[in-house]
Amino acid sequence: QVQLVESGGGLVQPGGSLRLSCAASGFTFRNYDVKWYRQALGKERELVAGSTSIGGRTNYADSVKDRFAISRDNFKNTVYLQMDSLKPEDTAVYLCNAKQEWPPRDYWGKGTLVTVSS
Repeated sequence: QVQLVESGGGLVQPGGSLRLSCAASGFTFRNYDVKWYRQALGKERELVAGSTSIGGRTNYADSVKDRFAISRDNFKNTVYLQMDSLKPEDTAVYLCNAKQEWPPRDYWGKGTLVTVSS
């Protein structure tokens, strides 16, 4: 059974840090590009960060560059999102996505809520 399970969300003060995890099972994780998205209340889902299957190249949204870092552990089948210098506008549900081009596969987790507030 394919699963992506996010964890690590919670309430944090502005300027604080959180580390999100996404544990994968039921598929060959290392063959998949993995991405973190977020969706704030009343807003569209947006891409936050990504890591490719080959080479582990990373990319980030401009709004999180230099504050967030994505990493992956292909032995633990887990992708992480280290979030530093958090701002209230980072408040959202954070979702993990794993995608393979061929054969085409696209998996989503259910998300973890991050709230940045004093």
